[in-house]
Amino acid sequence: MKLLGICLVLILTAPVIAMAQGTSTVPGLIGQDSTQRVITTAVPFLNITPDSRAAGMGDAGVATSADVNSVYWNTAKLAFIDKGYGGSASYTPWLAKIINDMKLFYLTGFYKISREQTVAASLKYFDMGQVDFRTPDNQPNGRFNPREFSFDVAYSRLLTEHFSLGGAVRYIHSNLTGYLSSGGLDARPGTSVAVDLGVYYTKPMVSSNSSLSLGAAITNLGGKISYSDANNKDFIPTNLRIGGAYKIEIDALNSFTFALDLNKLMVPSPPNGRGKPLFSGVFGSFTDAQGGLKEEFQEITTSAGIEYWYNKIFAGRLGYFYEAQNKGNRKYLTAGIGFRYNDFGLDAAYMVPTNKRENALAETIRFTVMMNIDKKARQEESVAD
Repeated sequence: MKLLGICLVLILTAPVIAMAQGTSTVPGLIGQDSTQRVITTAVPFLNITPDSRAAGMGDAGVATSADVNSVYWNTAKLAFIDKGYGGSASYTPWLAKIINDMKLFYLTGFYKISREQTVAASLKYFDMGQVDFRTPDNQPNGRFNPREFSFDVAYSRLLTEHFSLGGAVRYIHSNLTGYLSSGGLDARPGTSVAVDLGVYYTKPMVSSNSSLSLGAAITNLGGKISYSDANNKDFIPTNLRIGGAYKIEIDALNSFTFALDLNKLMVPSPPNGRGKPLFSGVFGSFTDAQGGLKEEFQEITTSAGIEYWYNKIFAGRLGYFYEAQNKGNRKYLTAGIGFRYNDFGLDAAYMVPTNKRENALAETIRFTVMMNIDKKARQEESVAD
């Protein structure tokens, strides 16, 4: 019963999670041939883009301008938020074209301690809907609601006027089958703890109405997770993200931002990975691909996006995501809109796959609402003064 239950949950959830965003899916589950070496991890929901602004820009966000959702993309950006405190809520339907009870929620908030320091927290919750368990002879054997969540707290600090550092600590909980026991094998929820580390640099360009920003972040660097015992542990999706953003103000009303992110899962390449120790697996992931340097480069995904703002009120966004064919073959176009009025903000995003494979987020609309309150007078003072 335990093995059947786990297989049912994985078959129903892992492929669609991976094909949408984050960790790539298991080759055998989606009919990929044996020559493909797709990286797989546990809890791939951690790499699902939670906010609609970045989702509309092809999932690019490590170096874009700071906002409340920077806690997911790059904690270092939080120090550049120019408000006193705020929060946001995001909703993402999952497999909405075929079922209506799978969804992702994301809540986040920040508080500006001083001009140089910002703290934040976020909660990510993935509800996989109801799953009917079956016995080996295909008889009904109960119903369960698989669900996963992560909770983190973050801190960011300016080191200079243009450079900042940030970090976060995250608790991860994944309950795919509940507590099951069969034939001496026990299944239980999996838990882990991870950290994020980020750097961010932004500076106006000389003699022009433009600015250049650069960012890098390692996210979900933490212990393996197990759903049974210490002998069966899987890597979580530790990820390296680097990128840049170039913003140009055409005039007082119109501006464009061009963003580019490169992502590399710091997880062992198949078929070598599952049994490796944590740190040798994570840091050896840059040189362990069977195909050598060529395959290592194929494990890098690309996110590119454009954001247009009119009068800092209305925004339009376009983006594209690319992944190598033998590493998951996710390719999709994204579009989005945004609206800001005083302290209130609203974003929406829409995604269209460009290959033949269906996507869990295809033709669904995602929403983010946010509220930001102006900074207090005391926050203008530097703690270094």
